[in-house]
Amino acid sequence: MVEERKMAVLRAIVEDYVSTQEPVGSKALVERHALGVSPATIRNDMAALEEEGLIHQPHTSAGRIPTDKGYRLFVDRLSQVKPLSAAERRAITTLLEGAVDLDDVVQRSVRLLASLTRQVAIVQYPTLSRSTVRHVELVTLGTTRLLMVLILSTGRVEQRVVELPEALDEERVAAFRTAVNRAAMGERIAEAAERVAEVPEQFEPHERPAVSLLVAALVEAMSDHRSDERVVVGGTANLARFGDSFEVTIRPLLEALEEHVLLLKLLGEATSPSALTVRIGSEVPYEGFASTSVVATGYGPGAEALANLGVVGPTRMDYPGAMASVRAVAQYLSKILDEG
Repeated sequence: MVEERKMAVLRAIVEDYVSTQEPVGSKALVERHALGVSPATIRNDMAALEEEGLIHQPHTSAGRIPTDKGYRLFVDRLSQVKPLSAAERRAITTLLEGAVDLDDVVQRSVRLLASLTRQVAIVQYPTLSRSTVRHVELVTLGTTRLLMVLILSTGRVEQRVVELPEALDEERVAAFRTAVNRAAMGERIAEAAERVAEVPEQFEPHERPAVSLLVAALVEAMSDHRSDERVVVGGTANLARFGDSFEVTIRPLLEALEEHVLLLKLLGEATSPSALTVRIGSEVPYEGFASTSVVATGYGPGAEALANLGVVGPTRMDYPGAMASVRAVAQYLSKILDEG
């Protein structure tokens, strides 16, 4: 019973500090929360929480604020992620379903996440290596020029113009289109590249030089990982909301937010779209992020994530709300990619 009450006091301190950005005293807890005990009992509980390193007093005669350890216990004890309101769900659906391509989806997602959480939002582009081939299209541009279009499960599109040593008639172009789609469709990129490399053997010897050029261009498109480390950041202006208490760390944090490789490490390895990761304060092992927290998850069609998204903000963020928003945007984004 005592442990449950202490947890209720800790939860109240976290909620009040996040809401007011002011240290929380026992009098405020009595006035704002129906804890069912006397102010003296609450003071005893606060003393016990302080002794356990879960809260601390920033200066004499002040109330208490949560420590990183206190936030961690608070997050670990959340029984469920707070559901989004109907208005928030409508906003997500309306904004994301209006996207026209992958770039638009990612840009809309980062703006939406920053708006919902009022934190800095980060969305990683889906990685090529985890994608599967949806379709390969060929468009004739001239007698010896073809446009090759590779469409992936993420909605990503790669295009290559191929100059051929001799003309291919429409029948041969159609035959190549059929052969590469039969070999690659539905396959992960690595397996698709291996299978496509064998396609020239299906053609007559005099056709193989042109077919080999097309295959080489397609395999090169499948191997282009330039956008695998692309991330989009939004909502950096939200850092201004945290005032003077955040001033000490805002400059290195802003500098760190420009390092995309660091941001990818910050989000972590993409696992499953259902896994939610929360790292708090000292758990974030990168310079410039010591007083921040990161809430992240993976997204992608099916059970395996293609990339990550998340939010970065001060340790005194609204964890239930941030966790709910991150999870919801990831789920909608996964659904869009699955249907695309």
